[in-house]
Amino acid sequence: MRQRLAEPGVVSLQEVRGKTPQEFFDGIGAGELPAPPINALIGFVPLEWGQGRFIFQGTPDMRHYNPLGTVHGGYAATLLDSAMGCAVHTMLEPGLGYTTTDLRISYIRALTRDTGPIRAEGTIVHVGRSTALAEGRLYDVDGRLYATGSTTCLILGR
Repeated sequence: MRQRLAEPGVVSLQEVRGKTPQEFFDGIGAGELPAPPINALIGFVPLEWGQGRFIFQGTPDMRHYNPLGTVHGGYAATLLDSAMGCAVHTMLEPGLGYTTTDLRISYIRALTRDTGPIRAEGTIVHVGRSTALAEGRLYDVDGRLYATGSTTCLILGR
């Protein structure tokens, strides 16, 4: 996936408004639209997406460490926030946006550079007129759970 992604950049709101969420994410995944800059900064890529579900994958390394010798909790929170928020985005009508209003993360075990690839999976719980709820899980290739999360997003543009 990493090789297919375009250089980091942003898409104008006008261009986003003209696409369904599926078209938008398919465009990023195919390298036709710029990759989000945060993906390059943190080092994660989108793997799978569909209606109500989104998966990102990243591999923690020394760049993500805190002074105590483990991966900073913000790394897991960023992956989960992205996966849950993008799961919300997949459910929106063209022209609508969202923003996170609440983010809750529960850490199960520490991440290290030896953990290897991890996946953040976000799934929809509820989408209403003005808010949406999603939950997330962060796990390794063996299915071990590292963190869970939940989010509330405000739906914008109605």
